Amino acid sequence: MSKRAVLEVIALDAEDAVAAQAGGADRLELVTDMAADGLTPSASTVAAIRAAVDIDVRVMLRLADGFAAGDVERLTRVAGELREAGATQFVLGFLDAEGDVDLKAVERIAEVLDGCRWTFHRAIDRAANRDALRKQLADFPGLDTYLTAGAAGGVDQGLNVLLAEARRHGEPGYEQQLLVGGGLRLEHVPGLLDAGIDGFHIGGAARPAGWGGPVSPDAVSQWRRVLGE
Repeated sequence: MSKRAVLEVIALDAEDAVAAQAGGADRLELVTDMAADGLTPSASTVAAIRAAVDIDVRVMLRLADGFAAGDVERLTRVAGELREAGATQFVLGFLDAEGDVDLKAVERIAEVLDGCRWTFHRAIDRAANRDALRKQLADFPGLDTYLTAGAAGGVDQGLNVLLAEARRHGEPGYEQQLLVGGGLRLEHVPGLLDAGIDGFHIGGAARPAGWGGPVSPDAVSQWRRVLGE
């Protein structure tokens, strides 16, 4: 029997979290400020969501728009506070000015996470060399997922990259799960599933009223049915 595909839904608050779980989400990506493409939420929001749902929650570590790490020491303090509030999984990803992975920043944060599982987010889609990035991070503790559209412009542009990386699964630097998100639509799903991709990430697709409205359990359920129960 094939493994159930993971459906991750962006949540902004406890109401979103409850709706996403009701619709069949396996995991949440918890953020704030989608105008900046998702920043670190408050510790109180983390605690409220941990009290409201029992599915996995990955919490964003990103203090400002863009993919520079910024104040790394502040990031480490925030990560510690979020862990104290109940966060056990995270999302992060930092590039330097040349578009290479900021190894020093990632190493510093990984130390604080101390083995917590984490996703390297769509910074990979802006990297100067995504293959080099993956190989540099191949053995990082806790890193088990790449959130990617295959290209900065979204899945339509990056589909061939996603399919090529799926074929390399298991190679050094390619052991982590591909979590596809960024312009992802239901019509993309069958081809991605056929390629062996088993991770899917939605944000606006779970919100028929747009980012000003809540997550819809019915919208999430539609994705769950297409991905398989």
